[in-house]
Amino acid sequence: MDDITPVARGLEPAQIEQFISDGFVRIDHAFPRECANAAQAILWKATGCSPDDPATWTQPVIRLGMFTEAPFIEAGNTPRLHAAFDQLVGKGRWRGPEAMGTFPVRFPSFADPGDAGWHIDVSFGTETPDFMSWRANIHSKGRALLMLFLFSDVGEHDAPTRIRVGSHADIARQLAPAGEPGLTLRELAADGFATSAHRPVVTATGDAGTVYLCHPFLVHAAQPHQGKRPRFLAQPPLLPVDPDNWSHGELNLVEQATARALGRVP
Repeated sequence: MDDITPVARGLEPAQIEQFISDGFVRIDHAFPRECANAAQAILWKATGCSPDDPATWTQPVIRLGMFTEAPFIEAGNTPRLHAAFDQLVGKGRWRGPEAMGTFPVRFPSFADPGDAGWHIDVSFGTETPDFMSWRANIHSKGRALLMLFLFSDVGEHDAPTRIRVGSHADIARQLAPAGEPGLTLRELAADGFATSAHRPVVTATGDAGTVYLCHPFLVHAAQPHQGKRPRFLAQPPLLPVDPDNWSHGELNLVEQATARALGRVP
């Protein structure tokens, strides 16, 4: 019998349309819970807190950097995710994750975490220490996708990321006149992201192993943790092969979503 490798299941047509119109798609069971559990053990050590002693959970959020251990790399490179990357970004146009992060580990707390404002993740000009001077442009230079990897079960009370549905279109229209130089985060945030305030809000909930693949311009925000167990979530970029992220021929689905927002395609 011939050894036939099964083709990984990618996104359904309805999910592709959701990505273009809403700016994100949720993939359940994108990576195994075993990876999430192994990664959690590493992350707990990095926090300096005890999973069995809530008295050690003294801060509302602890930010951890990028991790390169096997569970993180395996989580970011499953066949199902690779198939979705091909569909959204295009074959040969993305680099498989070689690290996983950053991790804003959120703990149950009544304190203001201090980082719950609406924003987008800007993607170049990051050599300056003033992060409000970091930039984004209409081509999403330096970033092919924003991704949310759930490494713990996340319910409505567990500080799920808030998402403004369809807000990527508002940001595309804001960035387009700025051309290749783009805008700084300070410029984008000058109105408090009011251009997308009318959008409905959903939350990025799901079981450990769930991944949200998001348009780079999607407006999102953290929120305080009102649950019982810490939330472990990574928000890495999917990096493009071409750092400038220029289109090479046919538009990929990220670019189609941008073009639709600008009225350039139906």
